[in-house]
Parts: sequence; C-alpha cells; structure tokens
Amino acid sequence: MNKAIYIATTEPNSGKSIISLGLMQSLLGKAAKVGYFRPIIDDVQPGQKDNHINTISTYFNLDITFEDAYAFTRSEVIRMKNENKDGEVMSKIIEKFKTLEDRFDFVLVEGTSFTGEGSIIEFDINVLIAKNLGVPAIILASGVGKTLEEFVGRLHMAYDSFKDKSVEVLSVIANKVQPENQALVIAELEKYLPSHVLVNAIPTIPILAYPSIKEIVNTLEAKVLFGSNHINNQAGNFSVGAMQLHNYLSHLKENALVITPGDRADIILGALQANISDNYPSISGIVLTGGLIPEDSIIKLIEGLSDVVPIISVKGGTFSVTNCIGNIKSQIYAENTEKITTSIKYFEKHVNVDALIERLITFKTNGITPRMFQYNLLKKAKSQKKHIVLPEGLDERILRATKRLIDLEIVNITLLGDKIKIAEKLATLDISLDLNKINIINPSESIHFNDYAETLFELRKHKNVNLAMAKDLMIDVSYFGTMMVYKGHADGMVSGAVHTTQHTIVPALQFIKTKPDASIVSSVFFMLLEDRVSVYGDCAINPNPTSAQLAEIAISSAATSLAFEIDPKIAMLSYSSGASGVGEDVERVREATKIVREKRPDLKVEGPIQYDAAVDLAVGQSKMPNSEVAGQANVFIFPDLNTGNNTYKAVQRETKALAIGPIIQGLNKPVNDLSRGCTTDDIFNTVVVTAIQAQDI
Repeated sequence: MNKAIYIATTEPNSGKSIISLGLMQSLLGKAAKVGYFRPIIDDVQPGQKDNHINTISTYFNLDITFEDAYAFTRSEVIRMKNENKDGEVMSKIIEKFKTLEDRFDFVLVEGTSFTGEGSIIEFDINVLIAKNLGVPAIILASGVGKTLEEFVGRLHMAYDSFKDKSVEVLSVIANKVQPENQALVIAELEKYLPSHVLVNAIPTIPILAYPSIKEIVNTLEAKVLFGSNHINNQAGNFSVGAMQLHNYLSHLKENALVITPGDRADIILGALQANISDNYPSISGIVLTGGLIPEDSIIKLIEGLSDVVPIISVKGGTFSVTNCIGNIKSQIYAENTEKITTSIKYFEKHVNVDALIERLITFKTNGITPRMFQYNLLKKAKSQKKHIVLPEGLDERILRATKRLIDLEIVNITLLGDKIKIAEKLATLDISLDLNKINIINPSESIHFNDYAETLFELRKHKNVNLAMAKDLMIDVSYFGTMMVYKGHADGMVSGAVHTTQHTIVPALQFIKTKPDASIVSSVFFMLLEDRVSVYGDCAINPNPTSAQLAEIAISSAATSLAFEIDPKIAMLSYSSGASGVGEDVERVREATKIVREKRPDLKVEGPIQYDAAVDLAVGQSKMPNSEVAGQANVFIFPDLNTGNNTYKAVQRETKALAIGPIIQGLNKPVNDLSRGCTTDDIFNTVVVTAIQAQDI
C-alpha cells in the first residue's frame, strides 16, 4: 500500500482544509494510525501553532507533536534559498517525512498556502517536494472569479507541471464551484485529463465563507461582553440594525449577525428576544459599534438572561465595521466543530472517496529520487554502524569527509598515517575533528603488524612471496588497510583519493578474493541525476569483457541495485537496438543478454539496445514496442570500459549529476576505489555505501 498523499493547490484561498479534513476522516477508516505533515508552514508568533496543524491534530486526536508535523517556516525557507541551501531544505523535509512514515500507517501531506513573501515560487516548490518524497498528489483549485476556460486551463497546466516532474496525480478537485456548474466543470476537466485521473467538483459552501464570532473578535480587537461560551458561533448574513425595531425584525435571517450601535437598546433587546422566539430566526451574535456600551440597566437585564448569544463591542463606526467583517477570510480552526463537520460532510458527498482510497492503496511509486536515495543511504548505514578504514589519512578531502561522517555518527573510522602529522594537518586546515572519536594507526607501529605480515606470507607464499617481502608490502597503506578488512578488524575499506585503482584493488584480489558465485570483480556507479537514480556498470575495472563477463556484470549490478532498493530494469547497451544491428560487438551484447535471461529469468533485461531507446519512452516504444525495459531502464551495462568510463564522466560533468562510486562488486568483503579527482562529497558517499555493503557480509 502507498503510504502518503500530497495535497497541492494552485493559489491562495482554495479551500484546502476541506480536502485535508475529509481525506483524514476517510483514511482513519482504512488505517489504524494516520499522520499529518506540512513541509512548510506560514510564520507563527512565538508560543503559537500553525492553524492547519492544530486543527487536524486536535480534532482527530493525532499522536503527533507540533514540532514533528512540519519542517520549516516560510521565512526560514526564503532565507535558506537566498543562501543557496535548497538542498539542505529538501533533505530536512525528507528526513522529517520519513520519520513520520516509519511511525504511521499513512501520512497526509499538505502543501503550502500561498501567502506572503515567496508565494510566486510556491507551486514549483510543492511539485519538487512531492517528487522528492515519492508520493502521488491531489491538485485543488478554486473556481471563484474565473471563467470556465480559465479554470480548466489552470488545472490542466498544474497537472502538466506535476507530470513533467514524474509526480503521479491521482485526483483533480475543483472547489468553490457554483452548484449549477458542477457537472459542466467535471465534463470539461475530463476532456483534458487522462481517464485514470479522478475528477471531482465541490460546490460553494456559504457557511464556510462566513467568519465565526471568535474570528471577528480577533480581527476587530473586540471586547466580549456576553456569551463567551458561544464565541465559535458562525456568523450568517450580516444585517445592520439602524431602523426601528418593528421594521428591523422582518429583515432577520437564520444565524444572522446583528450589527448595531451600542446605544440602540431596542435593537439589542429585540434581537435577543427574537433569538428565543419560535416565530423568528436564531441569531449568531450581536456586534455593538462605536465603542458604546449599553446603559447599566440594560446590562443588568441582559445579565439576568440565560444562555445569551455572544455580544461584542468594537470601536469603529457601523459602516466601517460592517465592511471589515465582510472582508474577513474565514478559516477552519480546531474549536469550530460546526465548520469541520460541514467540511467532512460535503467532502464525502461530492468526492468519490471509495475510488480515491482505492487509487491510494494500489499506487506504486516509480523509481526513487536522488534526495530520497541519499536519505535512505544514511538511514540504512546508521541502522547497523560499521567500521571503515581510510588508508589515505593525510589527504584533506579524506579528513573533511571523516569529520562529517563522525559528526553524523554514521560509521566508525580508522585513518592510516602518522598521528602527529594528521593532527598538524587538521590544525593547518582548521578542521575541528575530535581525534578521540577515531582510530589512527601508523602501519609500521601497529601491534598487529607482524601478524598481518605473517598472514600475508601464508596467503601468498605460493606466489614466491617470502616473509621479508610480506613485511615490506604491509608497510603499504593499501595492503595494511585491506588486511584489516580480511582479519575483521575493519568492515570495509575506501581508498584511491591519491592512489591508482590498481593500487587499491590488487591487494583485495590477492587475499580477500571474489565471492564463490563470482568469476570477476566489476563496478557500478550510482548516477544521481536531476529526477532519478541510475546505475552504470562497469565503468572502472574490466576493459573488454566477454559475453559471459558482461552477463555476470549485469547480474551483479542487478543485485547491487536491489540491495539499495532500486528495482532493476537492465539495458545491455550497444550501438543498435533489437535485431537490426550486426557485427562482433553487437553480437557480444546479444549473447550476453541471452545468458542473463537463461541464468536469471526473473530479471527484466533488454539488449542490445541504444541509450536513447533505453531512457526515452517514446523512442523506446518506437524501436522496441514490446519491451518492458525500453524507455524505462535504470541499470545500464556498457559494452566496454572505454564506453562506460567516458559516458559516466560526460553525464556527470554535463548534467551536474552526483556520481557515487565506483562501487566494487564481487568481493567477499567491501573494498571500494575512489577517483583521484574525487571530492569530499564523493568520499563521504562512498564510505556510506561501503558501510551498507558490509552489513550484508
């Protein structure tokens, strides 16, 4: 079952609360525990809470704190965007959402409200949040003040914006539509939207537009004279008591709000009497204008009445007060149960709830976003803390990555090198790494040095390695670090920031060796593109793999993908697609694809296939219409090292993609290589991946 839904609007005052309330009521009938999350809320005064969060959590008695229910205030997001910290914003939103997702059976996510500074970019922000959370969306828009063409066009554009970012839209809801236009609006929207998108229209609900007495008090800074226990009454039609009482009574309507100068005792008492009379409508409250308070005798008379409607006093004149009340944008809040129950009733009446819940239950997310992938990496690495050795302990990038890893408590770290020199380097670079939280080992001074050398001698004496040679080799940090992994004194090793791939991998091949079911060692890169994560293999180790080796690389890459929660769809790349191409190179890929299908019929694999046919759905359907991989591939197996290495670097540089790797496949224990041009981020990510690999040993 899908675990979340994102409610997004196209504008302010769209009536988002009716959807949140109605959907929450429906979800609580299907799931035991439902959470609520607003990624970004409007700024609130100290000690106050966001009204949406307070209303939902209070009315439905949700087991969630205010702090857990949101990630940022609006001003915080604007400040961080101005500081180019967009990535940090999204990472925290994902982290807070995933925490709730772990606690609840389902999470209702409500987007921003389009008010104040920064609202012009809010729609795009909502699209990106939904994309990065990997959840489907409901799009809501208000029909107030729009022609049918404008309204339908706006919703269609909103739908396209979500689809362009690969966010599945389950439903489009037209809100605040004139009742006589409901069927017309639905019919017009259905013309432009795919048949699987549920289209609903909710009519204008007058009671939701009227403010409560409490909202009037807060807006006008009024003084409550009587009836505070009924302050949440809904004000209906406004009527000004300026005429004689016998004429005014005929203008009263149900739930009317009486507005009159404070010295009009006749209107005040007449309205109160009408409220309890069977022959007149009930009133919701009385607003006394001009700052005037009734005389003591009238006050005494009212005090003697039981269960009086709210009577409030304001300073402004009758005309200006009436205008102010008419301009109040009423909200639904926790104490106003009448509006809440009305909202739920209308939602259930006008929205196909059963069909929507069914779509939610059966929805499956397609792929994973880069931000979510990185979040999952950190979460998984922290779940079972491992010990990683970094042989290149004096490199600045290694030291900076180590500080981040230790600060975030992701792994335990051993640096190889001289402790005094490392301390001096940290001081020079002003890196505040606490050396008490890491291990530093100088290989030649290690208490394990002789044992490691003797072990290497025993493992390699059949290759004419004597003990003296083994001791010389063990001084080398790559050999020492690899032996730590072999002996179980570390769970994995990451090297290559200043050493070649051969220098890093050869010791591992010599005595860690390949897994029993692996004949070769290969590698993959996780390519974190703008909107998806792809797996590239092999771009680092095997120059010209045979068909059998290509097949094994594909199978190993699929296993690596699954280990990192990516459902593999494998493209065996070549310069032609399907049966059209001829030549030794394409035949090698064709044979490799055949081997994969024979060995692993459960895997989705296509080949030979060109890159464009593998990633572009339209091209894929054109060239290979019956393929379940074409246009949807996420694991790409390159025919040789030259093609793979150049492609991953071209994609990385031209698209600004983050490339994590190379991640070595096929070894008994994890040893991973870095590029000598790697960044601190590259090292950080590779260590995290290595730690996760070590969890499966």
